[in-house]
Amino acid sequence: MKRKHYTEEQIIGMLKGHEAGVTIEDLTRKHGVAKSSLQRWKSKYGGMEVSEARRLRDLESENARLKKLLADTLLEKTAIEEALRRKW
Repeated sequence: MKRKHYTEEQIIGMLKGHEAGVTIEDLTRKHGVAKSSLQRWKSKYGGMEVSEARRLRDLESENARLKKLLADTLLEKTAIEEALRRKW
């Protein structure tokens, strides 16, 4: 089954439509998304503006990059400690 990817702008637009009074059933029919997807998006993006959603995406990607750097550094540290223990 092909998955549709919606941008943050599109998701926030759908949620703004719901806040304006469009029913969830109409939104699911119009955009072809599941009710559970709309509820999940509402919990994540509810009350956000587009600029805030972009900032959230940027922060999440930076957080993932920093976690990877930390994991690599800890791995190197462990390898060096093991090498030093064997030498002495």
